[in-house]
Amino acid sequence: MTVDSLTQQRDDATGTEPVGNGELAGGPTEAPADQQPEANEPSAEDQAKTKRGRPKGTSAKKTRTVELTLTVTGTADGEWQAELKHGSKWVARGLDIPAAAVSRAAKELHVDLSGPIDDVINAAREQQQAKVAQLEAELQQAKQALAELES
Repeated sequence: MTVDSLTQQRDDATGTEPVGNGELAGGPTEAPADQQPEANEPSAEDQAKTKRGRPKGTSAKKTRTVELTLTVTGTADGEWQAELKHGSKWVARGLDIPAAAVSRAAKELHVDLSGPIDDVINAAREQQQAKVAQLEAELQQAKQALAELES
């Protein structure tokens, strides 16, 4: 195999072995003049680097969501409490709220929410009315017993 001296010097400097036609293995090769990209045209690599993110022309928006959890709890006695959580952090806990406010809020939110909540509130109201009636009867008995003791 014959190699010119310039190629031989390049081989010694780079440590590569010459390949046929004076080219170095792994060395830069030049494309024919008609196949080289023009200086004004960006290469495929340059085009890939400049096109990042969403493609132009789309109207897709990234929607940011906020996670808030409102928990409303009620007892059979008609006592209501609310708790609010933002993500994993508590904003408010154990806030006492009136049953009427719970009923109004449920009606404002959705009719499917207001029906079951109003049923619970009505049941608590009926229970409290029964308790008042029972206490009034006991009070009446206590007044009679006191009147009998005074006479």
